Amino acid sequence: MGPLKKLKERGYLERRRYEALFFLLFMGAFFGYLGHVMGVSNMLNTLMRTAHDLLMNTVLFILGITVLTGALGKLMIEFGVVRLLEMLFSPLMRPLFRLPGVASLAGLMTFFSDNPAIISLSSDSSFSNYFKKKELLSLTNFGTAFGMGLIVLAFMSSLGFFSGAMIGLAGAVVGAVVSTRLMQYLIRDLPETPHDAPNTPLANNENIRFKSSGPTFQRFLNAILDGGKSGVDLGISIIPGVLVISTFIMIITFKAADPSVGYQGLAYEGVPILPGLASYLSGPFEFLFGFKNAELIAFPVTSLGAVGAALSMVKAFLAQGIVGTNEIAVFTAMGMCWSGYLSTHTAMLDSLGYRELTSKALIAHTVGGLLAGVFAHFLFETLLWLGVA
Repeated sequence: MGPLKKLKERGYLERRRYEALFFLLFMGAFFGYLGHVMGVSNMLNTLMRTAHDLLMNTVLFILGITVLTGALGKLMIEFGVVRLLEMLFSPLMRPLFRLPGVASLAGLMTFFSDNPAIISLSSDSSFSNYFKKKELLSLTNFGTAFGMGLIVLAFMSSLGFFSGAMIGLAGAVVGAVVSTRLMQYLIRDLPETPHDAPNTPLANNENIRFKSSGPTFQRFLNAILDGGKSGVDLGISIIPGVLVISTFIMIITFKAADPSVGYQGLAYEGVPILPGLASYLSGPFEFLFGFKNAELIAFPVTSLGAVGAALSMVKAFLAQGIVGTNEIAVFTAMGMCWSGYLSTHTAMLDSLGYRELTSKALIAHTVGGLLAGVFAHFLFETLLWLGVA
């Protein structure tokens, strides 16, 4: 081993030691503070009971929705509804998003499933050949803006907020426009090469097919079973995010269930650190999103990592009576637009060989998600003023 390699290895080991030390200090301070305020026993009981309640009363509810929407989405693909929607939406792609019409397929696939669908599509040459390089690199921003859209809309509607969910959908579309075009602007200087240009006319987009064969009833049955199974897989995949992320976000969001008694180790108790930080920006949050309670900032913060985990918070907010149609509209818009985009952008750009552009994609999508929520709020206020909402 040469001297240079030894120095690099020594430097790597030192960095790892510093990381370990920082991690221990941070976790010690975090849990030490929570334990000091709540009591160690109460803190541990709250963590376990919150995770258990989320699993039994939220995860299983979302799992039921993912199974039903998975079956519905597969049926719509199998019997050509997605193809029909793609044809209807294709003319809007170029004027709104500066993308070829076939890009509508990416939005529909992520809407009916989840963000990873955009990764598999972008790596399919029969699909990616329709795009110039800058268009293909911005496709992750477009597709991610509709991730788990059907599940989010179904969840919000099941709680009695159908109108809020539809307003939020409009906000997500606006966020997608902003995110996609901003990403294209940020990479405007990226050079094109001859093989990056589209080699197939848009009119020939029927080359991308959904293969199906067999009797109609058999296709119907297979679509339900396969779609339901994919829904189970999706529902299972969100469990870690819901139980881990939501539990820790909630314990720094909520207060003691009964302040006069103090902490009892109940589910959904905590130390309101996040609302305390958000209170410094309470004016802008109320103006931009209509949030009258600082606790509500927990939803968009959680959506950055996993929208399934963010959905688990809505029932807790409803129980406290701090959300209405406006908040649901903003949640839907930001939840759909962001939908855990931090991991998706990294994975897709890495698969395309442009990992260095990840920061630009994240900046563009952060702005898009924020404006999605702002648009949903002001659209609700406008409809309320017109007496429609």
